[in-house]
Amino acid sequence: QVQLVESGGGLVQAGGSLRLSCAASKWITMGWFRQAPGKERDFVAAIHWSGDSTRYADSMRGRFTISSENAKNTVYLQMNSLKPEDTAVYYCGARYGNIATSTSAYPYWGQGTQVTVSS
Repeated sequence: QVQLVESGGGLVQAGGSLRLSCAASKWITMGWFRQAPGKERDFVAAIHWSGDSTRYADSMRGRFTISSENAKNTVYLQMNSLKPEDTAVYYCGARYGNIATSTSAYPYWGQGTQVTVSS
């Protein structure tokens, strides 16, 4: 079992930035997903447990950056140039093995953190 705790969400104006954190009880491959009201949970970014590779959803590439601090079992999501359409609950997921982009590939999830971007 892997426990995940997200933090760092909040209210920000369009064009602003936020950094989300996810602390894990065990360091394995980590991913960020988001879910807007009435929509499915979508892939945002992921980082391999080795730190050697990352992957991004096309719409986030260039604005969002995933990074990790392995010594602290923590993954971060730096979000810049935020848009109102980025408003969602952001979830941290974890899995053993390689990076995956589907929610079904991640057996472990945090409770989520709300990000609201005002126009």
